Parts: sequence; C-alpha cells; structure tokens
Amino acid sequence: MKLRDVMRFLGASAAAIVLLLLLVLRVTSCSPAHPPAGKPLGAPGEAAGQASTPASADCRSEGWAGAAEANATSLQTLAWAPFGRQETGWEIYVPLIQSEIRTACPGDSEGFAAALAAWQASRDLDETGVLTEPVFVALKNAVQTRREFVRFTSLGTCPDTPDLIIAARTDEGYGGKQVWMRPKALDAYRRMAAAARAEVPEIAADPRNLTIFSGYRSPAADAARCQAEGNCDGIVRARCSAHRTGLAADIYVGQAPGYGPDSTADPNRLFMTRTATYRWLLANAHRFGFVNYPFEPWHWEWTGEPP
Repeated sequence: MKLRDVMRFLGASAAAIVLLLLLVLRVTSCSPAHPPAGKPLGAPGEAAGQASTPASADCRSEGWAGAAEANATSLQTLAWAPFGRQETGWEIYVPLIQSEIRTACPGDSEGFAAALAAWQASRDLDETGVLTEPVFVALKNAVQTRREFVRFTSLGTCPDTPDLIIAARTDEGYGGKQVWMRPKALDAYRRMAAAARAEVPEIAADPRNLTIFSGYRSPAADAARCQAEGNCDGIVRARCSAHRTGLAADIYVGQAPGYGPDSTADPNRLFMTRTATYRWLLANAHRFGFVNYPFEPWHWEWTGEPP
C-alpha cells in the first residue's frame, strides 16, 4: 500500500472516531443523571389539580416516629368533643385531615405526622406532627370559614329565605323525593354529580349515590320537623338552618347497615367517610363551588351566591 493511501485511511478512521465521540456526548448530555422519582398515586388534591405533599411510597419519614406512635395511640382512643358532642378517636376525620394537609399517608404513619407538622408550620403552630383537639379545631375552623353560611351567621344575623327556588327532578331526589334548591345551586349540583359518575364507576354503579334527601327547607317546616322529632337543638336548628338558604343539600354518600343516610351515629359517619362518593366529594366538590360541614359527611353547601 502506498503512503498516501495509508494516510487517507488513518484520516478517515480518526474522523469516524471523533464523530462517534461527539454523538455519545450529545446523547448523555440530554439524559438526566438521576430520573425524578414518582410520587404516590391517589394523593388527595390530585384530582382537583392541587399540589400534594411529597411522600415515600411507604409513608416513612425520618424523625417522625414518635409523633406517628402518638397518633396511632389516639386514633381510636382520643376522648374529645370537637363538635360539642363527646367522641372517641378521630378515624372519622382522617380523610378530611389528609385532604387539608395534602397527604395520602394513613393517620398512624410517619408521613402523615410530617405532613401535619408542615401544615402546623404554615399556621404558626408548634410543629409537633401530633393530632390533638386544639390542632383539629384549628383545622376545622379553616374548613368552616369556607362556608358562606357560617361567615354570614357569625355576624349575628340569619339569612333571609330566597326569592326563587326550583324543583329538582324526581330522579335527583333520594328515593324519588321532591327537593328544591336555588337555580344556580341546582345547576352546579347537576354538573358535580355528572362529573363524579363519569369519573368513578363505583359511584355510578349505585343510583342512590349523590341523590339529594334534603334541599331547601322553610323555617316554618324546619321548626315543625324538629319539634316532631324532638331534636330542635335548643331551637337553633329551627330558627336558623343552612337549608333555609336554598344553597344546602344533604347528599347520599352511603350508609352503614342498620343506619339511615343522615344518622349522626359515629359508626355511620365512619362508614360514610370511607366511601368512594364521600372521598370524591372531599377532593373535587370545590371545583363546582361546594363545601362540606365536616361533622356531617352528607351536608354540602354551594358558595356561588351569598346566603
């Protein structure tokens, strides 16, 4: 082989090597050295387009074992009265708390304690990560202030009855019951119910889910009802109920065996908070302007108009 042929061969080989090196560098520079880790699926707030607190898949969080142990102990034993009635344990409110502190971790986990501590810090509370009655009351108050009815009545006045209410369809009432609401509130309810049934087959499978068993109630009818039931709650319920506004709806979210859909018995409320219907509402109802009264999983109020 002639010298010039050898030089051509060596030149071509060198060029090929340089080209290969450039290609390798380009590919590796476009690839992340450490792919981002995924977050747990189904965290509260995801369906509603809200950010959730990052947590490991098993909800471990270094430094929060003691708080998790305290929460695990009180979860079924805490003696308290967050709504003025004696209760034992806070299992009923776990989904609500999870939604507020943006975690899917169970109440007895380190991840839950860490997320609770972060929420406490955002409210200038001691970052203990432990659920106590004062901590829950602070969280409950944050939820309650979203209810227009609560803000209105906190000024010492009761809303007037609405000028216009309309009847819902009979298939929208629980068991075919006739119920009434304000027109815009009823429209928002219909959009919400349709979305829930479209998004969650388990909700759509039971035609009772999301039907209304109480909407607008006149003050006179409410007074007569509570008198007949012996449950006037010191005439407060008869005198000023959120149902008089035409914005409140008691919505079927399920019922424990042996209880009615509006029984406030603790076993019934616990059962309700574990249903797909309640959990969907907790994560998504605000998309349609509805907020919940936390003691009653079935009671939702539309906030699109003043009471």
